[in-house]
Amino acid sequence: MLAKRVIPCLDVRDGRVVKGVNFKGLRDAGDPVALARRYNEAGADELVFLDITASVEGRKIFLKVLRETASQLFIPLSAGGGIKTIEDARVALANGADKVSLNTAILENPELIRQASDEFGSQCIIASIDAKRAGGKWRVFTYGGREETSVDAVEWAKRCERLGAGEILLTSMDADGTKRGFDIELTRAVCDAVRIPVTASGGAGRKQDFADVFEKTRADAALAASLFHYEETSIGAVKKFLKKQGVEVR
Repeated sequence: MLAKRVIPCLDVRDGRVVKGVNFKGLRDAGDPVALARRYNEAGADELVFLDITASVEGRKIFLKVLRETASQLFIPLSAGGGIKTIEDARVALANGADKVSLNTAILENPELIRQASDEFGSQCIIASIDAKRAGGKWRVFTYGGREETSVDAVEWAKRCERLGAGEILLTSMDADGTKRGFDIELTRAVCDAVRIPVTASGGAGRKQDFADVFEKTRADAALAASLFHYEETSIGAVKKFLKKQGVEVR
């Protein structure tokens, strides 16, 4: 069995890391470069960098901040936000990203997944899915959680895999920032529907939440933001706890 990954996430707005609840009420959480340095030294398996207002503002990802963040890392860096074309992806990869995370653009142009996978390899392409419960299913949202679509999240994950995505970054908008635990039902549904790695995101509030998502679903990684940013626990403490629970980590 592959070791599970523990991943901090930098949601960046105007050059600063921010965090909210259910994608709202954003507050400052620090400097992305300083946080990247801290997480690199703390044993993070990867780092996710998301320019969360790029799509809604109709602009490209902030390359200067991306470059400076990447300069602090010896671990893989995933970057997303405002990546709409093959050239956008190429530029992000040239400026320090090891993977690109695609969300709004692939809902509007699903073939971009296939094109990017063919160009850079599927291992570089992450399909980022922001999902919110609607009845007994989950709807996909775009533009940083501002626009609801009629797309079913589980079916969309399956389609992303068929088109060539190498990973799924799955964020529960219902759980985001609540610190009440990962959305196990959503995560399990997506993990059971695809064969590619799935990163669970949204809701981490304690070490046990990481154990729960790994024990109750087939998630390959778990992502957290405020829990680590505000030093409520550390990556090292989470990994130590997971090892005691019999979960293999790096």
